[in-house]
Amino acid sequence: MFSLPSGVARLFDVLGEGELPDGFRYKEAVMMFMGGVFLFETYLEFRQRKYLRKETVPEELSEVISDTSFKAARAYSLDKWNFSMFSSVFSLAEDMLVLKYDVMPLMWKWSAVPVAFLGLAAERTLVTEIARSVVFTVGFTIVQMLIKLPFSIYGTFYLEQRHGFNKTTKFTFITDMIKSICLMVVFTPIIEGLIIPIITYGGKFLAIYLWAFMFALSLVMMTIYPVLIAPLFNKYDPLEEGPLKQKIEALALKLEFPLKKLFVMDGSKRSGHSNAYMYGFFKNKRIVLFDTLLKQCADNDDEVVAVLAHELGHWKLGHTVFTFSTMQLITFLQFGVFTVVRAQGAELMTKTTEQRTRRTE
Repeated sequence: MFSLPSGVARLFDVLGEGELPDGFRYKEAVMMFMGGVFLFETYLEFRQRKYLRKETVPEELSEVISDTSFKAARAYSLDKWNFSMFSSVFSLAEDMLVLKYDVMPLMWKWSAVPVAFLGLAAERTLVTEIARSVVFTVGFTIVQMLIKLPFSIYGTFYLEQRHGFNKTTKFTFITDMIKSICLMVVFTPIIEGLIIPIITYGGKFLAIYLWAFMFALSLVMMTIYPVLIAPLFNKYDPLEEGPLKQKIEALALKLEFPLKKLFVMDGSKRSGHSNAYMYGFFKNKRIVLFDTLLKQCADNDDEVVAVLAHELGHWKLGHTVFTFSTMQLITFLQFGVFTVVRAQGAELMTKTTEQRTRRTE
């Protein structure tokens, strides 16, 4: 049977010490970097807040938005800004505490308990590594969900409710969370069952193999999400025949957008916000309209068409392809860095073991 070196466990042991060979304190370095990113993003947020605090309608919008609507939008934006800032500060503190007190290494150690209970921990095999990784990922994600739960409850049932947007019932909120956890439990073993062998056997071409896997996975998920996953949360009905459908089809034809189907989604099940989006590959494109959008623009189909024109404009100008390609490049570079770091792992852990040995002598 294939024997897998305990790379993850040994790496967590090294990181748990908080010090790499030659005395480099990686924890402090990472936290300083996190703090720097947070300060820069906060600076940008305060620049935006300066404009949100303006109490008069901008001259450019004076003919298209009333003073009452402007004040309501301004109040909502400021409340969201305050909540977002508090959430960001909390997330930064949480991440730093997780790093400082070795929460992830501890959870990795605890993940061995259920694996041992299943009788898979007798020897370190590929199956054992996959099982332990799945337990670790699912457990850590659920803990994160529970930590964020108060923020989700506040954002949904207070902030959105206060401004008249929330339509989510407690039952829907709970069932959404249960469905999300179930989907994670289903997909995590599949994904990690494929990616861990790639990491194990990837060798010097590991970055290429990992990128190819994630590229294929993203295509698969974009294909099955609207067909299998999205319907678990929302209902999708074909748009009825009528003037609106004819106008949308005319717009698609004008832009040479290969529209195949038009759906209406029950967005009002959760929120009063309106939206529209498109999805699909090549010549099989579909458009989804929120029912809230149709309700808000019931007296003027051209407003719905204008919203879609904005979305289709992204497609026409190649923004969707550019964004997808950019993300693929970033993913490849991340895997490249991971491969380089991993290649130095054996030497790193060897030096650390030697240092520990000398300290105990």
